[in-house]
Amino acid sequence: MRHGVTFQDGAPVTPDAVAASLRRTNPAWKVFSEGEAVVIERDFPAPNLPAELSLARNAIAKRDGGRISGSGPFAVSQWNPGKKLALVARDDYWGGRAFLDAIEIELGKSVGEQMISFDLGKTQLIEVAPEQAHRAIAEGRRIESSAPMELIALVFGRDSQLPEDARQRQALALSIDRDLLSTVVLQGGGEPAGGLLPNWMTGYAFLFPTSIDLAAARQVRSEIPHTTSWTLGYDPADPTARVIAERIVLNARDAGMGMQITTASNADLRIVRLPLISIDPQIALNELASEIRLPQSKSAFGSVDDLYAAENKLLQSQRVIPLLHLRTAHEVSNTVRNWRTGRDGSWLMPNVWLAAEKP
Repeated sequence: MRHGVTFQDGAPVTPDAVAASLRRTNPAWKVFSEGEAVVIERDFPAPNLPAELSLARNAIAKRDGGRISGSGPFAVSQWNPGKKLALVARDDYWGGRAFLDAIEIELGKSVGEQMISFDLGKTQLIEVAPEQAHRAIAEGRRIESSAPMELIALVFGRDSQLPEDARQRQALALSIDRDLLSTVVLQGGGEPAGGLLPNWMTGYAFLFPTSIDLAAARQVRSEIPHTTSWTLGYDPADPTARVIAERIVLNARDAGMGMQITTASNADLRIVRLPLISIDPQIALNELASEIRLPQSKSAFGSVDDLYAAENKLLQSQRVIPLLHLRTAHEVSNTVRNWRTGRDGSWLMPNVWLAAEKP
């Protein structure tokens, strides 16, 4: 344990406090303090534990009633769930005081509202939809993008029950024009995805095909005596998801399969967005498996071949059809200096500062 670290309320960060925080977020772990150390015992080998501990959910926090205290460079001064988060710099932070005095984050704002606020000079950082990033750059705006860190995929609500169902899912996967979705719908804000993890993370994603093969899709379809007309669900609050749904319906019809889009929750398959919560591929893959309700691997991936085999096994389940990997994008004001983001799009705030506005 590092000495001299305190929570924002002034209490020291002790091994007992760290163990209590980790136990709260990981009830399956055995966590306890031992002198100045924290010991974690798992029921299976976990060589990726340091990367797992770096996940946001494992941030060390102390809970006192309804109040939460962290140990980072900023302290929470106001929290209005779904509306606003206000942070102030800590003078007693062990790593030195941040340059910014305060940060205010407004939540629940549409992309359009954010853009208006930015152009009026009321905010210095906004989200940019992936499909709008290319145009924003062409307009001379300062856009910062991450590596692809979000998966858009089709997820079926149940396992394949019959051979005909499995063949129909295969035909659908072959019929989808991912290149068109990437270049036209997302305007280059994403990459076609044949696998669950992006190529920059694994180095082998190119082995999973992404190109449309309508002839093969029609051939597979012709071998199915009776096909099912599926319903395809999407989030009505996500306009991009609707456009993607409409294109997939057209692709399916070109292959000879019927499909209807719906906003109902009981659709046969849905378009979902699945953030990759870690740049560690094993952790990212296991979290994706958990999201789509597939078994997670409890064995360590000793090589890239092991990782590939685990990912391929998830794809062979036919519960998920990857479509696209998306980047996160933000527009940053020219008054923001020393702005840096991690490869995963995380904000590195302690050394950021603001220049004076131009007269």
